[in-house]
Amino acid sequence: MPATPNFTSTQRVLLAVVPPLASGLIRLLGCTLRFRDVCDPGVTPGHLIPPPGVFGFWHRSLLMAAYRFRNMGIAILISQSFDGELIARTVERLGFVAIRGSSSRGGAVALLQMERAVKSGLLAAFTADGPRGPVYVAKPGLTQLAQRTTGDAGAFHLHPSSAWKLKSWDLFFIPKPFSRVTVSWPAHVLIAPDADLAEALVRVQQMMERATQMAVTA
Repeated sequence: MPATPNFTSTQRVLLAVVPPLASGLIRLLGCTLRFRDVCDPGVTPGHLIPPPGVFGFWHRSLLMAAYRFRNMGIAILISQSFDGELIARTVERLGFVAIRGSSSRGGAVALLQMERAVKSGLLAAFTADGPRGPVYVAKPGLTQLAQRTTGDAGAFHLHPSSAWKLKSWDLFFIPKPFSRVTVSWPAHVLIAPDADLAEALVRVQQMMERATQMAVTA
């Protein structure tokens, strides 16, 4: 993990208070939710497939994914910003492996660390449109990681039956207690080592859109 940066006194207080509080609230809310998997024909939910594996999901589903896939040792890429530090410490309390970096800060190093995590035998989950969007537009990172490791990319989307939707760039979901959450699993995209990245990214975008459609209409 990178060296810990210097934080202000206010930031240190937030780092001491927010991650344990947030992880506790996620567990409390999550235990009221009812999850249901829907899959394309022949597709197994990703968390039931032996690792390694590479999966993408939209940033707005992060809270629900944090509960649904807790304590599985899944590697997840988190921004190097201070908000990212809060998120990283929170998801680590929920049993994830936080890899720090983004397409705008430390991207090459972060991708290499994710590659090492997958090759060591971990599942990796990528917020395909994160950390800054635009919403529902897949960035190259997921495609590049799959091409350099497993040779295929999977996707999932979590859609709540009832939720608060924040006015943030990602239209972030906060599911309401006791709502039903549909988790969709579309067919994977194969990405050969010599595949054209632009063409592969188009197919990954289509897969992500398929995941959204499946969850919303199920």
